[in-house]
Amino acid sequence: MYNLLLALCHWLQNTPLVLWLYGSNWAYPPVQATHFTGLSLWIGTNVALDLRLLGLGKGRQTIAELSDALFILNWAGFAIAILGGFLLFSVSATGYVANPAFRIKLGILLPVALLLHIVNQRKARVWSQAAETPVLAKVAGLAELLLWLSVAIAAVSIPFV
Repeated sequence: MYNLLLALCHWLQNTPLVLWLYGSNWAYPPVQATHFTGLSLWIGTNVALDLRLLGLGKGRQTIAELSDALFILNWAGFAIAILGGFLLFSVSATGYVANPAFRIKLGILLPVALLLHIVNQRKARVWSQAAETPVLAKVAGLAELLLWLSVAIAAVSIPFV
């Protein structure tokens, strides 16, 4: 299975678009900026919801109102981050797949953090109906914050592993 994945990565790295991106003096920085812009939107809106789950900003909006208000920006940021991230990955796909920090980031942390975020968004309505923020909501918000921090730490570790 791993050999098949490596072969797919090797093929991806050698597609005309990726070879152009790799060889270009000016194309890579905008792709990187696109990825970071998407991450900023995605993580920023996640953190806003998680902090609200922890009880910050109670007087302004309910959990459901904040979740609804951030929904489009949140998922647009995710889509932009994925697009930019895929293009960054494609330039050195075989190296990334072999990197333990990258595999932890994408294979373990990202799916768990993403799943928890979806659960938090779906539960926002239920949690908003309570007079006080439920303990489970606070635990879920804190857990999501810690998971995204772990994803960021793994991402920053990629060049050093």
